[in-house]
Amino acid sequence: MAAAALPLSPVNHQLCRRNSRFWYNAMMTPCSPVFSASSPCCIGVKGIGSSSQLRVRHPLISSAASTDYLLHDVGATVAVLGGAYALVLLFESLTKRDVIPQRLSRKLVHILSGLLFVLSWPIFSASTEARYFAAFVPLVNGLRLVVNGLSVSPNSTLIKSVTREGRPEELLKGPLFYVLALLVAVVFFWRDSPTGMISLAMMCGGDGIADIMGRKYGSYKIPYNPRKSLAGSISMFIFGFFISIGLLYYYSSLGYLHMNWETTLTRVVIVSLVATLVESLPITDQIDDNVSVPLATILAAYLSFGY
Repeated sequence: MAAAALPLSPVNHQLCRRNSRFWYNAMMTPCSPVFSASSPCCIGVKGIGSSSQLRVRHPLISSAASTDYLLHDVGATVAVLGGAYALVLLFESLTKRDVIPQRLSRKLVHILSGLLFVLSWPIFSASTEARYFAAFVPLVNGLRLVVNGLSVSPNSTLIKSVTREGRPEELLKGPLFYVLALLVAVVFFWRDSPTGMISLAMMCGGDGIADIMGRKYGSYKIPYNPRKSLAGSISMFIFGFFISIGLLYYYSSLGYLHMNWETTLTRVVIVSLVATLVESLPITDQIDDNVSVPLATILAAYLSFGY
C-alpha cells in the first residue's frame, strides 16, 4: 500500500508528513456548510458535491486514513520484532560456532539492539498512536525477560545471549532495566525529541563500547573506582558523543528535528560528560548502569535542550 511506504529521502519524507497533516486536518476540521465556487480551495476540483455529501464522505475519509495508519504500524511492529529476534539468534549462532566469545556476543547485542530500535522509528506512521506500536517491541521483550527470569518458561538461548553468568535471575536486573529504558525513550520522547535519542546512544553505544574497550585496554584504572578503567571512560565519552550526533543528524535530515548545530555540539558534549562521569562512579552494586546512565542522560539532555 502507498500509505505503508517508507520515505527514502528527506524530501520524500517531508512530502509524506505534509500529506499526513493535510488528511489529519481534513478529518479533524468540521466541513463548512457553504462553499463558494470561486473559493481557492475549489479551483480545479470537479464533482465536489453539496455540503451534505461532504459530511457523508468525511467519516469515510477518516476511517480509510485510520485503517491505513493501523495496517502500517502493525506491519512495522511485526518487522521490528522480527528483526530483534533475528539479531539475538544471529549472535547466538556465532557464539555456538566459536566465531566470537559469549561475552563479546552479549555486549554486541546490548549495543546493536537498542541502536537499531532507535533507527527503526521512522518506519512507523505519522499518527499520534505510532509511538505506542513501537513501544510494543520493548514491552514484548520485557515480558519475555520476566517470564524467563522467573523460570516460568526458561529459554537457554535468551539467557546465554543477554546475561553475564547464564543465570535466569540475571534477566530481571540489567537486561530488564535496559528494556525499560527503551520503553521510556519511545513513549515519553519519541522521534521529535533529542533527549530520548541521546539517552539510548549513551546507554547502548557509549556504555556498551566502554565495556569492550575497558576489558581490552583497561590497565589504567580510575583512582576513585578500581573497577572502571580510563580507556573505558574515554571510549564511552567519544563513542557516545559521536553516536548521539549521528542519531540527531539522522532525524534532522528526515525532518523530525530542527537543530542549531553550533549549540547542539556543545550541549551533546556536556551531556556525554555527565553520562560518562555517572558511569564511572563506584555505585554499580547499588544501581545498575542501565538505570544510572539513561536517567542521568535524560536529566542532562532535558535541561540542555528543553524537550
